[in-house]
Amino acid sequence: MTPVTEFRLTRAGDVALVTIDNGADYTKPTFFGEAAMRSLETVIEELERGDFSAAVVTGKPFFFAAGADINEFPNVTAERAREGSRAGHELFGRLRALPFPTVAAINGACLGGGVELALHCTARTISTAVRHFACSEVFLGLFPAWGGTQLLPQLVGPDAAVQVIVANPLRQNRMLTGAQAVDLGIADRLLEPAEFVDESLAFARELTERPLERTEPDWADAETIFRRARTAVDDQVHGAAPAPYVALELIEGAREWPIAEGYRREEDAIAELLPGPQAQASVYAFQLVEQRAKKQPGRPSVGPHAVEKVGVAGAGLMARQIATLLLRRLEVPIVLRDVKQEIVDEAIAEIRGEIDRQVAKGRYEEGKGRFLGSLVSGGTGYDTFAGCDLVLEAVFEELELKKQVFAELENVVADECIFATNTSSLSVTEMAADLRAPSRVVGMHFFNPVALMPLLEIVCAQETDDVALSTAFEVAAKLRKRPVLVADAPGFVVNRVLTRMTRVIMDAVEHGTPVEEVDEAVMSLGMPMAPSVLLGMVGPRVANHVLETMHEAFPDRFPLSPTLANYAAGNDEVAIVDHDPWTPEEIVERVLEAVADEIHHLLDEGVVAEAADVDTCLLLGAGWPFFLGGITKHLDQTGVSERMFGHTFSDLRAAATA
Repeated sequence: MTPVTEFRLTRAGDVALVTIDNGADYTKPTFFGEAAMRSLETVIEELERGDFSAAVVTGKPFFFAAGADINEFPNVTAERAREGSRAGHELFGRLRALPFPTVAAINGACLGGGVELALHCTARTISTAVRHFACSEVFLGLFPAWGGTQLLPQLVGPDAAVQVIVANPLRQNRMLTGAQAVDLGIADRLLEPAEFVDESLAFARELTERPLERTEPDWADAETIFRRARTAVDDQVHGAAPAPYVALELIEGAREWPIAEGYRREEDAIAELLPGPQAQASVYAFQLVEQRAKKQPGRPSVGPHAVEKVGVAGAGLMARQIATLLLRRLEVPIVLRDVKQEIVDEAIAEIRGEIDRQVAKGRYEEGKGRFLGSLVSGGTGYDTFAGCDLVLEAVFEELELKKQVFAELENVVADECIFATNTSSLSVTEMAADLRAPSRVVGMHFFNPVALMPLLEIVCAQETDDVALSTAFEVAAKLRKRPVLVADAPGFVVNRVLTRMTRVIMDAVEHGTPVEEVDEAVMSLGMPMAPSVLLGMVGPRVANHVLETMHEAFPDRFPLSPTLANYAAGNDEVAIVDHDPWTPEEIVERVLEAVADEIHHLLDEGVVAEAADVDTCLLLGAGWPFFLGGITKHLDQTGVSERMFGHTFSDLRAAATA
């Protein structure tokens, strides 16, 4: 059960100290649900009646506030959305109207409505320890609807307001540090954590004698700022999500509107937006990745094998990235092995170089950096893996090569050592088939770039035992990944869905549709990257190899592409099979139908337990936008799933939990 947030009022002499708390530690954020807002109303009434000279509002240790309770958003009506916005405006407005100075003492993470509460205070202090300060609403298909779109531009001007409210959320929800919040003019004092509350109280008392003097924000370049902002939004969401456009209109209006008018505009806009398909899909997506995935559904109850030394077979690009992450998060000895010592030496140098860069950024002390660098070693013999508790192979995507690696490993490691493979599409069951103990083999499929992509597909082969699975889940948690359990099937989830989509895209090209038009059609869904750009990043050889793997398993749904084969061979020639170009509408329809069909097959085959697992994979492993809800929410909302299968994916979820 989610802890209930309360506002607690105490006195520090003549200054009121209001603490936002829910009785839990920092891992349980404070949210502003209905109960919290009633608590705030009680405290404001006490402040209005009291004999205080100033007030300071702060959070529990390491956390200021995470804003509105998103669990109250699903299936909300327009009127309820309007009432929620109005309630925040009224309460925060009363805080702003208090007859004495108020200081928001931002001691920890401050997100969404937490920022808006702080903006209604006279001034703001912020701790140097703060790493998460953001208005994330646009990332969730919404906008700040408790005054943020009005007060922030009036405080810091349009450029900074657009950056915080629109641009940062669209850059994978980029957040500010405490120092950056001060640099932008959002916070007024940057304080060290040790005496943070005491110094914030002193600052509040200072304001009673010497009010802050602020310069008026500069709106001289507003026209250029908003024109460029709208162009940037077009480039990122291609008109598929209304939230960033609405946010820009509200920020722009803040220049002229009285605050009451700005509030009313926010209320009208949120009443339309929050019940809408994009916002509801975003709420669903948020609940998947921030709540459901963290619970690690499918993790066995048996305890994991202790991992105190890790081997990485291979020293190429992916192997280096994986080894670096293992070193930084586990802080245990890491050994690499490849066929040539110079390759291993180059990999070790690159890993140590990354640690040095982290030291230069202040992430590690120099001594810690030297210690981590000393933990990585490697060679060309398999004996380097002796004593490992986990060995992860990341060699070239050839089944026989991977089987050979595991066979060699079995001769040098203990029986308890877990074998993991980073294969993206090959059968983990076949990989383990010839081993004495195939039960110790599990798939751990990372996504590129390893440090940034949150997803880890954990693949359960036919013989994989619970200890191997539990160990993979435990390592995933320590690596700060979101694991999704998948059965051993060609392409698993992400590559299977993406390859099915890619085949449709290649079909459009092979029917004479220009690549640019295909890109534009797919991007109209709000996809993060044009298909041609994604293909270039993945590499045509890799993409064609995965298609060949999928073709072997499902030839009817994954026919080979002569054009992709040409690209893989270094030939840019498009193989036209029939000159009958597709319209943008046809491209979108066929892409969505192919994706829906493949997801239905994944569920029928039991590759994943629920459609929610597919959506989690696409959100975290392919970067698909929250406002599509992964994809099954969008397929349900647009009627594609009902038309194709006679039921929605949501119906399947309901049946699975009944």
